[in-house]
Amino acid sequence: MCAGLFASSMTTNSQAQSLDILQSSALKPDDLVVSMVRQLDLEKYKATIKSLTEFGDRRQGTERNRRALDWIEAQLKSYGCTNTERLQFDYTQAPSATSAQSAPSAQSVPSATTTATPAPRRNVIPSGGLGGGAGQGGSTLFGKRAKTGVNTDPLLQTNEKLRTLNAEQTPVGTSQRENVYCTKIGKKNPDEMYIVGAHFDGIGFGEAANDNGSGTALVMELARIFSSPEIDTDKSIRFVLWNNEETGLNGAYAYVAQRKDLQGIESPKGSGKYPEPKWLGMIQHDMMLWDHGMPVPQLDAHGKQVLDAEGKPVYVSPKEQRAEADVNIEFQSTSKQAEGAAKLAWFFRAANDKYATTYPAAVGFHMTNTDSVPFMDVVPAISLRENERGMQIGAGWNPNWHQPSDVFSTYSDKDFMLGLNAAQTTLSAVAILSGAKIAPVSKK
Repeated sequence: MCAGLFASSMTTNSQAQSLDILQSSALKPDDLVVSMVRQLDLEKYKATIKSLTEFGDRRQGTERNRRALDWIEAQLKSYGCTNTERLQFDYTQAPSATSAQSAPSAQSVPSATTTATPAPRRNVIPSGGLGGGAGQGGSTLFGKRAKTGVNTDPLLQTNEKLRTLNAEQTPVGTSQRENVYCTKIGKKNPDEMYIVGAHFDGIGFGEAANDNGSGTALVMELARIFSSPEIDTDKSIRFVLWNNEETGLNGAYAYVAQRKDLQGIESPKGSGKYPEPKWLGMIQHDMMLWDHGMPVPQLDAHGKQVLDAEGKPVYVSPKEQRAEADVNIEFQSTSKQAEGAAKLAWFFRAANDKYATTYPAAVGFHMTNTDSVPFMDVVPAISLRENERGMQIGAGWNPNWHQPSDVFSTYSDKDFMLGLNAAQTTLSAVAILSGAKIAPVSKK
């Protein structure tokens, strides 16, 4: 059923064959997929995000980050995804640079050891105004811009309880970090696997509800549904929650460095067990809730345009989710796996057309600054998000990005529904690709 179509093939022939199969295939509605999608519930999704926000912004290296990691692992086990594991890596926090100073660079790759140092950062667009200009993703966005950046001032958080919760900062020096994951083992091809991920750490002295409680909750909800004993899959699926995304995608880079050469190796020999199945595709989820569109002029009480101290127009994000909001599915056109990644992105777009209930999907080709980047030259990799990160986030279209306002109460049900539609998109696509089916009834 289209499973494994986008595998990073060892030979050119097998990769070409996979793409040929995809081009001749069609997504067809399936009763099981529909049933699985219906298990995604808006209130459950919201409740998981809300639980994650109880740990504050989950800044890497802090006690609240570690407690969030423990909670995520316990939840995965409670869903029946009992084979949870942690991948450990070392991170060095330099005295001269904090993890909350600027956006992570998608171009910086740490060494292939377990040590991950902070990556050099790419500047984001700092000021408002009209017109074009290069976005983070290497593209140009024409239109209104708003100021963007990363909040580093805890006093801007007006909620005293949250300010106290977020008080601990990342310690200077080298310390250990951990990702957590669990795996749905394929019945027919346990040696092949799709990776479904999101980062759980955040910054900005808020609750990191959107960035990235929304993506973390999405992955956890999919792990819950696929872990049902009533569901079997032909191929394996790994649900991964990354750490240290905000410091340069360090958790994902560490995973690739440690695990890429272990793909498809049976261990122990003859056991039928594959600790690291061969990667067929990587799907990342990062900021799923906010697609309110281009900033609009801020008006005073008399309906006049507000100007800043320099006399320039001030623009603010619309309060409501825009009518044309969509789930953005991105791949990176310059990656070594661009062809397969594009096919994977369009397959997810087709899945959205068939199975998502409210918001459509759009495909973009400037995937950047998220945990799919370390995978993109090794395996077809895509990212689902609220809008195009490179252009729109970089142009200040999301006023809550790394700000104290990224709290649960900021978002409406229309916002949460955008995230749920992304979950519907990924669940349906991965169900088809992995060959999901109803498990046979065991005879006792």
